[in-house]
This record gives sequence, structure tokens and C-alpha cells, in this order.
Amino acid sequence: MSARTRLLLFAVSALALGICFALSCRELPRFGGASHPYGDRAVAAALSRRTANVISSVNFDLRGFDTLGEESILFATVMGATLLLRLARDERQHAAASEDVLPTTRLLGTVLLPITVLVGVYVVAHGQLSPGGGFQGGVVLATALHLGYVAADYRVLRRLRPLAVLDVADSLAAASFTAMGVAGLAAGGAFLKNVLPLGTFDQITSGGMVPLFNAAVGVEVASGLIVLVAHFLDQAVEVTGTGTQEDV
Repeated sequence: MSARTRLLLFAVSALALGICFALSCRELPRFGGASHPYGDRAVAAALSRRTANVISSVNFDLRGFDTLGEESILFATVMGATLLLRLARDERQHAAASEDVLPTTRLLGTVLLPITVLVGVYVVAHGQLSPGGGFQGGVVLATALHLGYVAADYRVLRRLRPLAVLDVADSLAAASFTAMGVAGLAAGGAFLKNVLPLGTFDQITSGGMVPLFNAAVGVEVASGLIVLVAHFLDQAVEVTGTGTQEDV
């Protein structure tokens, strides 16, 4: 495809998108007005499903299909990075050298690692009650693992991250989210439809299937980010283009 053809295709697409956007904006409530129909409906839906955190109700109910798309984007990103960053023919992998870390940095990282893991699990588990959830908690969990790199060195990080297990966990979590959505479609007639007891409002067991959705997303995000960062770190630390260093 020539540059002129790509430019023409972009212009036509941009024009069509701009027209649709302008037409849709005409139906929006006035900015700064007292009418907030979407917010009112979201709060009512969250209360009816006993989900204290309205954002989780929106993510896994009102716009649950969009959430599946966001999760799939991360999954596709990890797969793309895995393919693009694999060893090329003129590259070699060598053992990472040990690094000297300040005692204060080692102590701080060692103390923060279990605390960060606990915070990540808490954020995922309480996503239906308070700000947070699977996406945020998954990022915290991935960050916790990399504190091993900050507190020690790359060799310690490699021992802490079983990439083969994380690859499987990433795939299973993404598949389980889709499977739960399809189960709701089969049982309730809508994708991600709740099919479990709603529980008591503002309790850890409330929200029906929302805690399960958060758990699946948390595992997928944490595993995906760890694998994604691992490929970039491998390129920066272990891969050379000369082949002169000892292979592992």
C-alpha cells in the first residue's frame, strides 16, 4: 500500500469517526448541569447487585464486554512482546553478572516485598468493596516481585519468577474470565451476568461474581506484566549481539 493510499484511507476513516463523534456529543447532557443520568444508573445498578464499589460494578456489569477487550489487549501485548523479543540469529544469551546493592536498599526492598504482596492481594480481594480491583491489584503484585531485583540483583529475580508457570497462569486467567462471562450468557441471557448469590452489602462475600472476576483479572494482569517486563529485562541484561560471552 502506497503512502498516498494510506493517507486517503486515514482521511476517510477520520472523517467518518469525526461525524459519528459529533452526532453522539449532541445527545450528551449539558456540561455542569444537574442531570447525571449515567451516574445515577450506575449507582442504582451497583446497589441492586450489592457491589459497594460502583467502579467494579461498571467494569464487570454495565461495560463488562469492554473489560474483556481491555484484558485481551494486555494478553495480546504479552504474546507480541514474546514473539518480537525472542533471540535473533545474531544474538546470544549469557549469564547476568552479580550486582552490588547498598545495605539500606537491600533492607528496604526485603521489608517492602512481602508488604507489597499483601497490599496487592488485599486490593484484588476487596475490589468489590473499595477502590481497586483486579487491574490495580495485579499491577501491585507485579511490582512486588520486581522489588527482588531492586533489593538484590537480576539472578534473584530470575529465581523468583517462574516464567513457564506465569505464562500458563496468564492464559488460564484470561480464559477463565471469558468462561465466566459465557456461563452468565448461558444461564442469564447476558455476558457476565451474575449467577451467584449476591451476599450482604459491604461484606467481603458480596457482589456475586464480581470477586471472581477481580481474581481472574488480578492473576492475568500480574502474570502478564511480569512476563512482559521479563522479556525487556532479558534483552537489557542477558542478550548480546556479539556472541563473545559465555552462553547459558
